Amino acid sequence: MILVTATLPLDAIAHARAVEVGLSTQDWPAWLGDVGKSAGIGAMFAAAGAGGVLALVRRFPRRAWIPGSVVVVALSAGFVFLSPLVLEPLFNRFTPLPPGELRSEVLAIAERSGVEVGEVYRVDASRRTTGANAYVGGLGSTKRVVLYDTLIERFPPDQVRSVVAHELGHVEGRDLLRGLAWLALVTPAALFLAQVLAERAWRPASGADSRLAATPAALPAIALSLALVSFAVGAAGNVLSRQVEARADGFALRMTQEPGAFIGLERGLSVSNVSEPDPPAAWHLLLGTHPTTLERIGFGLTFARER
Repeated sequence: MILVTATLPLDAIAHARAVEVGLSTQDWPAWLGDVGKSAGIGAMFAAAGAGGVLALVRRFPRRAWIPGSVVVVALSAGFVFLSPLVLEPLFNRFTPLPPGELRSEVLAIAERSGVEVGEVYRVDASRRTTGANAYVGGLGSTKRVVLYDTLIERFPPDQVRSVVAHELGHVEGRDLLRGLAWLALVTPAALFLAQVLAERAWRPASGADSRLAATPAALPAIALSLALVSFAVGAAGNVLSRQVEARADGFALRMTQEPGAFIGLERGLSVSNVSEPDPPAAWHLLLGTHPTTLERIGFGLTFARER
């Protein structure tokens, strides 16, 4: 809650700017409602996380990173599975894509590519934004493809097909499962490093032992170490994410054979989402989760030239 309060002025400025440029459709009461809801959920997770960390440190003072790794991976898998059922409906309304041309095209692309699509949903994103997007979420019985209503209503059918094919590329590549597998590989090393850093930062009043104490006074050292390690792991994960997204782009181009629609889509998304088509290299290297708009347009031009 302290962090939310501290960043609230900056978040408010960002919202005002989003309204000014036409990206946000929310009025202030609705925006504040979302902030409060997010803060409440975040506070519950933070309290549970802090309690869990202290319990592990108390039980395994030198090796808390080992059971911690198991807990992190298990909770991450559970979050991916449950999020479409529990968290996402708190913020948006999801309805199955009704029978029609678009649904038929989605199922046709899935059949051609041998992908089991699960369900396809339309989400009322327009209650908050004019931006367009789509994503794959859930695991197993909760697996789904979600399309923003802004995408369906404002983009030509061939460009929507391209988005759908891209998301089906993630399903075909089992990218969510691969992401969890990667998390299982890096989490032990990351938490080991975080524990080492936290122990170095932690200085009990007695100065006799640098081992972490299972006390709230140790939480700042633990939180700082986790933040530093998470940033490094996130930057490495973003490299893999860009590769995964590029592969899904290639899948979409092969399935639709419509490079012109793909290029038009990338241009349209950049305008609709008010995004930078060619961000600074350092920013993109550390924080970019997708290829840049110019890179993706390049994918389309290369495909059109070589086919």
